[in-house]
Amino acid sequence: MTTDIKNSIPTSGGRGAMLNVCLTPALLPLYHVEEYIVVVIDIFRATSSICYGIENGAEAIIPVAEVAECAAYREKGLSYLLAAERNGEVVAGFDFGNSPFSYTAKKVAGKTIVLTTTNGTHALHLSRMAKKIVIGSFLNLTSLCNWLKTTQHNILLVCAGWQNNFNLEDTLFAGAVIEQLKNDGYTLDDPAIAANDLFQLGKNDINLYLAKTSHGERLRKLGIEKDIEFCLQVDLTKAIPVLEGDRLVKLV
Repeated sequence: MTTDIKNSIPTSGGRGAMLNVCLTPALLPLYHVEEYIVVVIDIFRATSSICYGIENGAEAIIPVAEVAECAAYREKGLSYLLAAERNGEVVAGFDFGNSPFSYTAKKVAGKTIVLTTTNGTHALHLSRMAKKIVIGSFLNLTSLCNWLKTTQHNILLVCAGWQNNFNLEDTLFAGAVIEQLKNDGYTLDDPAIAANDLFQLGKNDINLYLAKTSHGERLRKLGIEKDIEFCLQVDLTKAIPVLEGDRLVKLV
């Protein structure tokens, strides 16, 4: 017998609210996304770069689903920075991709960035009916969890995965969030329990554990191992990016 997730979600917050994990965007139709605060997770590298960019003073980051949408902002006559990534590489003709090293204060402070990526912006757009969408990464783990504890709403951790499939790094990060929230009275679903179990396996050396990931191997083949190391730093930032309209801005 299967469980109908849509019919099992309580509508009230507080203790007993649901803390769920969506292991891939392909599973989002199983959830009433509008009943949740959604945390979008794409550790390698989109959500890490978004957190770093907002921390470093970017005025806003506009996530778009397609490369053509990003390119269209050239015609708007405004000084946007255009960032496009596909399959780990910067799309030709754009200012940069989703390496966190492109989101330093020197490059992004006071700027608006239009961003499209293979996985992260895809997951974000599929989640747009949520009560609120925030961005999570190891870089802002503690500040994110502290804020989530104050919300008293159902929480859905959406793992961007890789091309609609499961991946280790996003699921392990979901497990790290659950580790900080699980004793606060939330009701966990099986993917949340599994994510936390995965975190228990890897928590003593996250870098070593995630060295086996397929996406990490893709990035290493592109010669950008430093991006992986950067994205696995814990609590480098405090900013929580939140979607307001079509823009990710700093939660205040």
